[in-house]
Amino acid sequence: MKLSPTLPLLCAFAAVALLGGCVRDRVVYVHDQPQPAPQEVVVTEAPPPPQVEVIEASPGPDYFWIGGCWEWHGRWIWTRGHYDRRPHAHAVWVPARHYVSGGRHVYVGGHWR
Repeated sequence: MKLSPTLPLLCAFAAVALLGGCVRDRVVYVHDQPQPAPQEVVVTEAPPPPQVEVIEASPGPDYFWIGGCWEWHGRWIWTRGHYDRRPHAHAVWVPARHYVSGGRHVYVGGHWR
């Protein structure tokens, strides 16, 4: 009896499919290390008024809405709001901010704390 030339290939695919269910995702635990706050940047002008955004439906219960804001990249650029996951269970989002100090405009980017 002669075997089909495709039979070994089909057996290999079947083995991969069956064994694929036995492999579990690897979990990597990361210690909660505080992230440094972004640097204060002296900018040339105040940001424009915030843009109006529609908050979309959350993609899941563990997602957090981060509102859009003006970010300084040599000029003000609007970054749309989006959902993100906390980097660790106790993380708090600190929004970007702009303030005036000594007559100078200062920008600090948003970050997780």
